[in-house]
This record gives sequence, structure tokens and C-alpha cells, in this order.
Amino acid sequence: MTNGAGKPKPAFFIAVLVVVAGLIALAVMRCKGKSDTADPGNGTAGAPKDPKDPKNPKDSKNPKDIPAENPGDGKPIPGLTADKYDYEPATTLPPVPGTSGYTALGKPRVVKFAVNVWAGWAPIVWANQGAKAGKIWKDAKGGEFQVDLQLADDPVAMGNLVANGTHIGWATVDMLPLIIERLKKDPRTMPRVYQQVDWSNGGDGIVSRANIKEIGDLRGKTIVLAQNSPSHFFLLTMLANGGVNPSEVKMKFTKDAFQAAQAYNQNPDIAACVSWAPDIYTLTENPKSGNKLLVSTGTANKLIADVWFARADFARDNPEIVEGLVRGILDAETELKGSDQNKAKVGEMLDKFYNLPGGTGVKMLGDAHWTNYAENRDFFLVANNPTNFQRTYEAAVSMYKKLRVVDSDVEFDKIMDFSVIKKLGAEQKYAESKNSYEFNFTPKNVKDLNVESTIVTKTVVINFFPNSFDVFKKVPAAAGGGDVYYDGKVDYTVEEIAKLAGQFGAARVVISGHTDSSMKGTADPQLVKDLSENRAKSVKEGLLKKFPKLDPNQITTTGYGWEKPADPADPDNHSKNRRVEVRVIPAEAQ
Repeated sequence: MTNGAGKPKPAFFIAVLVVVAGLIALAVMRCKGKSDTADPGNGTAGAPKDPKDPKNPKDSKNPKDIPAENPGDGKPIPGLTADKYDYEPATTLPPVPGTSGYTALGKPRVVKFAVNVWAGWAPIVWANQGAKAGKIWKDAKGGEFQVDLQLADDPVAMGNLVANGTHIGWATVDMLPLIIERLKKDPRTMPRVYQQVDWSNGGDGIVSRANIKEIGDLRGKTIVLAQNSPSHFFLLTMLANGGVNPSEVKMKFTKDAFQAAQAYNQNPDIAACVSWAPDIYTLTENPKSGNKLLVSTGTANKLIADVWFARADFARDNPEIVEGLVRGILDAETELKGSDQNKAKVGEMLDKFYNLPGGTGVKMLGDAHWTNYAENRDFFLVANNPTNFQRTYEAAVSMYKKLRVVDSDVEFDKIMDFSVIKKLGAEQKYAESKNSYEFNFTPKNVKDLNVESTIVTKTVVINFFPNSFDVFKKVPAAAGGGDVYYDGKVDYTVEEIAKLAGQFGAARVVISGHTDSSMKGTADPQLVKDLSENRAKSVKEGLLKKFPKLDPNQITTTGYGWEKPADPADPDNHSKNRRVEVRVIPAEAQ
């Protein structure tokens, strides 16, 4: 992914040592911090288990650290979930301690299904009427089986369970490369992903000081977060989208996301924290606090996807049970979405299963958007969906390879099995399902948008043919043999913009064209401005042609000609000024 920061600086590799450890434990305590019982009075959150195999990271002072101004009253905010915090070292991912065949099903047939504390699993808890085996499920042939839901918050422990006999495991797509790295040593345990259960929907967010206007402003600042959390992947993706290299920020780690919020709360020199609800809202609800919710998964709502996978040997031997699970979860999702009464009941089941204070489970439900059949179809089967399984997975693989976390690729189609989703499409009740997770945009002009509320600015370079605005302009190949794109990287660039627009599915995207000022005083300024706007429109048209799943009304275009140089202090830097900028503006700013 283009990060706009050039080649990594030497400090990057030092920073990576700290960053990698958190990444490889990605999604430990997905919602353990959101729902454990350290503070029953608040109805949420507590501390996860101590991380394994801690190492002592370097914690030298980064000369780039800039104290963050706090325009608010600067007083710590009461009511946060954690009343204290401690910084902690990074952890590493241990190897799987041996493998074995899967546990025999016996009579009755009982499927062991590992989940974590997360609202996304409410449909299977509802379908199973609790965690314990007892409810009768039907497989594709009408045979009976039962499901035993096992709680395994720690992905290391979950991986160990699957390696040693548990049939089904949980994952977020971004952590699949890490799970595969541990399980691929034994072909029997390799994951086979069959179903998406949800998108994270507002449970995670970055809170910053009011003077941090967008992600790019975090450059040179200190950010505190829980290293064993999807927060890590969320933050690194936001940094990449904002053109910030990880080496350009200092990351400090706490045990969980709520301690991160408290560390931020008590230390005004920390510019931002990555945390979870309710603390991201507690920190920002009072305008006098000087804090703001910079971005959350309510805006970047198609970034973190939860799925379940079966061991390869179990999937091979029991395809009818796998199909029965997919059907049961999809049907339960429909039953829950259509009934507040059912939601209240499943909330009680979550309280019991997760050992939560009464009423917590139902409050958690808003953190996840359960995906129906149509959304699963779009995720697994639609090739031109910019946030489908393939692109989400490959983005994570690319990140981990750059950080040297994984040493080899496992292609997405070696672990994704869409056979059940494809089969169900022949049945009317599934075929008629509609995607309910698409934001409805109305046409807007740039002047109607609050551009000052931009949270991400991604600069991309497309080499347009002189005086042309055709983004896919072809010219004769230098070596003969036909035509080639004038910009050989245009397909990759358009795809990167499409993924950004897809990930921020609840935000406006503004594409602006810019030119250099080399013809200033010679060319007609209005013609130059028109050319830059036509180039922005051409980029939009290219996006929609390649990715028709995108809503045309989500994307607005404009052209500034040479009016807004990339570096106002150096307006004659022509190479920087020949650019396209992609801005993300949250829905609430419209």
C-alpha cells in the first residue's frame, strides 16, 4: 500500500520490532477488554490475561515526540473503565505445541466450536440457545448434531485448541495470516474459511487531542494502545492510508484498550489512544475535554471482518455439518435482526456465557454488524468488491510480509471455501436476501462538504499523458507489440483508492486533482483548473468501472489546478504538485 513516506528510515526497523509483536498477537482479547468484569459498576471491561513470553523492548525517547497541546481544561476525565494503567513489553507468538487429528464426534455428534468474547457471535449463541451442547442442529442430509461453544479469547490458546482436536476456530480476516503461520505445519489443521459472521461496527476508535485534525497529524506524536488487539491492525491501516510510516510515530503499549484510554487521560503529552467503547465516548462526550473521536470502525466500517474456519481434515470428512452450521448461523442472524425481544434474550445468553454483569451482553450488540447471506455472497463471491475476502486477506498478508512476520504466502483460495455460500444461492430465501450494510449517499458537491473535517488524506501519483485526462490512456509500447498504459501502475493505484473508499463505507470520499505551476503566467488558469478536475473525474470513472459495487454518490470530485501546492513553502516542486489527493470525510461532518 502506498504510504507516501518514501523508503523506510533506519529507525523504521527498530520501531518494527515493537510493532510486529503486537501484530502477531492481533485480536487477543477481541472483546475481553470490552466485557470482562474489572469494574461491574460500569457494566463492561477489565484486564485480559497476562501476555506470554514477554520481552523487554527498547523504550528510548524518540526525538520526534512532540507534546500534544490540549485545548481543553486538561483535567483527567472520571468514569473510565480502568482506574489505573501500566505500560507493558511486547510479546511474541509461540509455536503450536504439537498437533493431532480432530476429536472424534461420537454419539451424539458434538462439534467443538471455539469463539471469543465478542458480540459478533450472538447468532451462533442464539442458534445454539446458549453455549453448552444440547440444542439439536440438522446437517445437510438431515442428520443430527450438537455444538459445544468453547471460550478461547487468546488466539494463541485458540490455535492450540484447533491444532489438538477442536473442530472450529474463530478469526478476524486480518489475523488469518498469523493463524496460518502456526497451523500450516500440519496439513490437517490448515484453516478452511466458510462464513463471515460480522463487520466491526463502531467498537474501536482513535481518540486524539483536538489539535489533531487528521491521521497525518499523528506524525511525530505518541500513541498508546493495547498491543494484543485488533486496534493494532486498525491503527497501522489508518497510518498507511494517511501516508504516515510506523517509524514516524511512537507506540506505547498497555495491557488492554481501557488502560490505554486511562494512560491517555492522565498524560497530556500522549497525542492519541486506540481504545474501545464505552471509553472512546466517555473521553469525547464533553467538548471541554479537548478530546475528539478522530476515527472509529463506525466510519471505517469494512476493515475488521470476523469469520470462522474449520480444520481441513474435519471439513473434508464432514461437509454436511459445515453446511448445517452456515445455515443455522444465517437463519439465527435473521431471527435476531427482526426481533428486539430475541436480542434481549441473546444478550442474557451472552452475559451467562461470557460471565458478564447483567445487561452487558445486550449493550455489546451494537459493536458488530452481523452479515446476512447477501453480504456473505458479496464478501466471498464478488470479485470486484473492493473489500471482499481476497483483498482484505491479501492486504494483511502484504503488511505482515513487509514487517517480516510471515515468511511465505498462502493464497487466499487455499483457505477460503465458498462452496456452501454458492450452493445456498440456489434457494429462494437466501437468494432474495439484500445487503443491509450499504450506506445510502445523496449527491454532494465539494462546497457542500465540511472538508475541514477530513480524517485521512492519501496522496497518489498518476502519470497522465500531457494535456490528457484519460486515466487509462494507452500508448504504443516502446518495444513494440501493441499498446500499454501510459502509467504502468494505474491499475494498482486505482485499486488502492477503491479499497480506501470501500473500507470507509460510511464516509464521503473526495478526489481532487492538482497540477504543477510550470505554465503559470503562460497557460489559462481556468483551463488548467478544468484539466485537473477532469483528471479527478477520470479517476472516479475508472474506480466505478472496475468496482461497480461502489456508490457513485459516495465519491465527489474537484480540481484545484495549481492553487494548492503540496508544500506551500516550495510551490515550485513540480513533481510533488502533479498529484491526486483522496480525502475521507466522516458522515457526521456532512
